[in-house]
Amino acid sequence: MHVTVNRSEVFVATGGKEFDAAKPSVVFLHGAGFDHSVWALYTRWFAHNGYNSLAPDLPGHGLSGGDPLPSVEAMAEWTAALIDATGAKPAKLIGHSLGSLIAVETAVRHPEKVSGLGLIATAAAMPVSEALLGAAKANSPDAIAMMTIWGFGHHAGLGGSLTPGGWMMGKGVRVLEAAKPGVLYTDLFASNAYNAKEAAAKISVPTTLVLAERDMMTPLRNGKALAALIPGASVVMLAGAGHMLLAEKPDEVLKAIAA
Repeated sequence: MHVTVNRSEVFVATGGKEFDAAKPSVVFLHGAGFDHSVWALYTRWFAHNGYNSLAPDLPGHGLSGGDPLPSVEAMAEWTAALIDATGAKPAKLIGHSLGSLIAVETAVRHPEKVSGLGLIATAAAMPVSEALLGAAKANSPDAIAMMTIWGFGHHAGLGGSLTPGGWMMGKGVRVLEAAKPGVLYTDLFASNAYNAKEAAAKISVPTTLVLAERDMMTPLRNGKALAALIPGASVVMLAGAGHMLLAEKPDEVLKAIAA
């Protein structure tokens, strides 16, 4: 569906069901350079199991208008505006990587609009190497190559996607290639500049972290350190998975966030 947020048209995937104000809502927030398509399996499951599924393309991403937002704080304010625009208040926020930082900041800034958090492949700080930032700023294909090499775990290179019709590494590459110039750099810059340490201690809603054993972009130890800062947080660790565990371990991720 399409909604207007801050005077720009936004595309929101709904998992094949129309919005129903009587149902609880789940908002899915994608990572740097990606779009709603990474949530295809997850939005459909929630939509057909009693929830409103809302997976927006962030501004300037995918099918959404506007320009990419320059900071996690700005993305959090945008997410709060999206919740208002869709009528989904309060909503559970599920975010992957950069999306998890947006979810944390939104929950602290607008606690009345958030009922719970699912933080996937996350950490308080997500520093980005100068090499990746430079390649992304230059819109070089090297940035996509680095994201792919560092993002996927060993098993992804062997193939065998568990998502029907999916292609693990290939799909990730194609989505990043389709991003508008400057989008990946803006996202990575925002991620690099943010630290969730202070916000984490203020979270007051049920929170689950889904972490990957072989994550080279947000290492497992850093995810566990973030969990220790969040009151009452629970942790699910997926063995053998890399940062792109949405594609690598779809069934296990779904089980963790559905719980």
